[in-house]
Amino acid sequence: MGEVLTGSHFVHGDWACAEGAIAAGCRFYAAYPITPATEIAERLAQRLPRVGGKFVQFEDELGAIASVIGASYAGQKAMTATSGPGISLMLENIGLAVMTEAPCVIVNVMRGGPSTGQPTAGAQGDVMQCRWGTHGDTEIIALAPQSVQEMFDLTIHAFNLSERYRTPVFLMADANIGHLYESLKIPETDGIDIVDRRKPTIAKGEYKPFSTGEDLVPPMACFGDGYHFYATGLTHDERGYPDMSVEAQDRLVRRLCDKIRRDAARIEMVEEHFTDDCDVLVVAYGITARSALSAVKLAREQGVKAGLLRLITLWPFPDARIEELTRRCVGVVVAEMNYGQLVREVERAAMRRVEFVPKLGENPHLPEEILAAIERAGK
Repeated sequence: MGEVLTGSHFVHGDWACAEGAIAAGCRFYAAYPITPATEIAERLAQRLPRVGGKFVQFEDELGAIASVIGASYAGQKAMTATSGPGISLMLENIGLAVMTEAPCVIVNVMRGGPSTGQPTAGAQGDVMQCRWGTHGDTEIIALAPQSVQEMFDLTIHAFNLSERYRTPVFLMADANIGHLYESLKIPETDGIDIVDRRKPTIAKGEYKPFSTGEDLVPPMACFGDGYHFYATGLTHDERGYPDMSVEAQDRLVRRLCDKIRRDAARIEMVEEHFTDDCDVLVVAYGITARSALSAVKLAREQGVKAGLLRLITLWPFPDARIEELTRRCVGVVVAEMNYGQLVREVERAAMRRVEFVPKLGENPHLPEEILAAIERAGK
């Protein structure tokens, strides 16, 4: 138990997320217990000390995310996990992580809301909160797993993206996936691609902590590396010193956004089924995509050429691919476990109204419910 696990396991999604974090190199985890993400904390409380890591349960979510940012600046790969109400409390410091470019992973195992809502019921109601919750101009990376295996794989990918772009990255898992039991295969460590943050190579006296090259991502010196630097949530110059000028705000915010916007095509991930000849396109993610694929197969058995675009990356949103696919479709269907969130993004990208299939409560869509929408859209 003191090493990164390998081999085959029959586990739930939260367990897989915890092991994915360890495999990615996470050695600091801070959180406050909350259903349905607590099992991630429980697993890491057992495992992290055995691999040389630290687990800390804080008094609230504010302290948890603040410590994650501090651990990141101390050189650790760091993570927290919570659900919608916890994210609401973390949002101010998530903005701080964006501004100070502190790589970290934030797992949101989504449950029904608003407010306390349904603590044990799955939902997909936080995808707009994730994108627009913190104030100011920001770009966010968010991934949506649809299986226990992807809870492991995408947790690693989230860490890799956070290190590559020096930004917080969200893993948006509905509770149905977090608590789902399935087979998980963990490869040997040499079979896992790991990205570590780029360190400065410049002489210490010449180091500017927020000076960048063409990729717009500055190398990151950490506390104790011997470099002099200043980190603040205020608008700052390349030295990290506060600068309230118009020029500094324009330069900094454009860079923070453009380092992700300019690489969006590289970041975006989708999975496609039967999209080469589809007349009706279904767009879904997370647990909903599993039912959507069954519905698409049923439709094709009945002679309706349906296809599925599964969103793995929720943000950046794959506008170009959706525009391309919907241009030649008769109808478009969006299924979500909410009352209308990413459906608006699909409509914007497709520049048309779509057939929306909302679902509220813990039970995911039945394939027959999505099939009925495919039939309506096909007309």
